[in-house]
Amino acid sequence: MAWGLGAGILVVMLLFVVIGWVLFREAWTHRFWRQKVEEGDLDMISQLVQGEVGRWSTERPPKGVPAAVWQGIQGVELVEVGRDYIRAATTAEPQFALVGGSRRQVSSALDEAKRITARLAERLFYDIPHVRPERVQIDVYTTLQEPGSDAIQRCILSTMARRADAAEVDWENDAPEAIAERLGARYQVDNHGSALPIEPDEEAVRVSVNGSRAGDRSADLGIEL
Repeated sequence: MAWGLGAGILVVMLLFVVIGWVLFREAWTHRFWRQKVEEGDLDMISQLVQGEVGRWSTERPPKGVPAAVWQGIQGVELVEVGRDYIRAATTAEPQFALVGGSRRQVSSALDEAKRITARLAERLFYDIPHVRPERVQIDVYTTLQEPGSDAIQRCILSTMARRADAAEVDWENDAPEAIAERLGARYQVDNHGSALPIEPDEEAVRVSVNGSRAGDRSADLGIEL
């Protein structure tokens, strides 16, 4: 009886030791990552960003997020990661539905690009563990085709958002299109309201709020735009 009680106490103690060790290792790991990010370790920052973006590609769509918007988030590609900024690119296509017995466009590529930009900006600013970028650039491309030529993808919306502006957004209640505009969405449209190709700014995201260019190297992820 006494032996059984002693064995039980020993098992409980061992269980507490194991749980304590796991919690200690978890806390130590988080502290290690935070310290590296605060030191500006670009390799560590890039690993964290790439790991989180990779996780999105296998994540189930959150409730209330349209399939087309979620596809744009899952298809995001990292272009460049710096100590205090992230540049990413993704795609958006017009959406069609059966209306009055025929297939009609119900949302333009630009409309979808704005919605994707809003959702993606929120994730890049707030959802990457330990990483808090000051600036985020999102370039959204769509498929264009001239008669007699191959289909190509061109940028139709480019947004260079700053954390200070993101902090003023009501992410729960503001319309995604309004969020994209508030974050500085840049685009052009023709006389019919259709999006025209634009060229993303290659330098804007690298420049801090005081106008100085980031002095550290950045991780170019090798995406050709």
